[in-house]
Amino acid sequence: MLNKYARAFFTRVLTPFAAFLIRRGVSPDTVTLIGTAGVVAGALVFYPRGEFFWGTVVITLFVFSDLVDGNMARQLGRSSRWGAFLDSTLDRVADGAVFGGFALWYAGSGDDNVLCAVSIFCLASGQVVSYTKARGESIGLPVAVNGLVERAERLVVSLVAAGLAGLHAFGVPGIQYLLPIALWAVAVGSLVTLIQRVVTVRRESAEAEAAEQQQALGSEADR
Repeated sequence: MLNKYARAFFTRVLTPFAAFLIRRGVSPDTVTLIGTAGVVAGALVFYPRGEFFWGTVVITLFVFSDLVDGNMARQLGRSSRWGAFLDSTLDRVADGAVFGGFALWYAGSGDDNVLCAVSIFCLASGQVVSYTKARGESIGLPVAVNGLVERAERLVVSLVAAGLAGLHAFGVPGIQYLLPIALWAVAVGSLVTLIQRVVTVRRESAEAEAAEQQQALGSEADR
């Protein structure tokens, strides 16, 4: 739902800004690199110190680069395999930094080994969820399932919870528990999504192999 509706909305909103950058001679790849650097810095500088509110503010400012660079490429008519590869690769780097920042906090001053482990699981499962789709498509399968929790959901749930949890430093009581709840929700949702995609790939693989065998039998019968 987030990919379908929110992405379309923000794409329209950010189109004038993308056009402005193009007029200034900025390339889509530059925006991708700067955006990723900003997300990584925000996550690894602020989150390990427990500064969730300001870390989320910084990350949010840069995370929209994921929409701006693609918008710029479309306006320039330069959509390319390299651009898609770079964008997808750096998305994984940014995701790893966010959940790595949470893990560092809970491994250090946050002093909670269980939530540290949950954060690491969110990091790893997010990478694997993306890999299952990419790998399935690389062997010729459609992988016709999105799953319960995709990248947009993982980021929105985690960042919103982190930002709100950061308000505890400003005197809002009890709100710090939102982040642990969100991490558990993302972990469970990622596991469900991973299972959905693995089951889908297994089914599509069996169907493809059955179709190939049927085609081979048909070819032999025609001889």
